[in-house]
Amino acid sequence: MNSTRWQTQEDADLGILSDAGHNLVVWNDDVNTFDWVIQSLMEICDHSPEQAEQCAMFIHHKGKYGVKKGSFEFLRPKAEALIDRGIQATIDY
Repeated sequence: MNSTRWQTQEDADLGILSDAGHNLVVWNDDVNTFDWVIQSLMEICDHSPEQAEQCAMFIHHKGKYGVKKGSFEFLRPKAEALIDRGIQATIDY
């Protein structure tokens, strides 16, 4: 086995791997308007208007979309803020 894989497995066993691989996923629903989702993504996730609109289109057509990437600790308050606005959001690996 190569040493990188051993190191990665050892880090995983010790629980010290970087937590930066999480995705904040927003789910499509029949309740929230495009404008509300776009506004929320701009305010909570610091998206540009164009980026927020593109994410909203992906959410609508694919059923869900990863709108932000980062550590769990970074994404959790963003997910909670979206949920507080009535937008379904989860954090995935």
